[in-house]
Amino acid sequence: MPIEAKDIEALIRAAFPKARISVQGDDGQHFAAEVVDESFKGMNRVQQQRAVYASLKGKMDGPNGALHALALTTRAPD
Repeated sequence: MPIEAKDIEALIRAAFPKARISVQGDDGQHFAAEVVDESFKGMNRVQQQRAVYASLKGKMDGPNGALHALALTTRAPD
């Protein structure tokens, strides 16, 4: 079953409740997301993105994952 942008946002929001989150994409497999969260302060970009991918709870794991591709931008607020 294809995943929807709102489902991805809900998974990320559960881990980052105060984040500014934008998820775009409508083909059910390819999405782009931007996550801006205070908790990213002091983290490098790889650490930030690993934290977000962990929030997806395996939805991107292997060929059977519901989410095929996610272009991810992360940062701490200015």
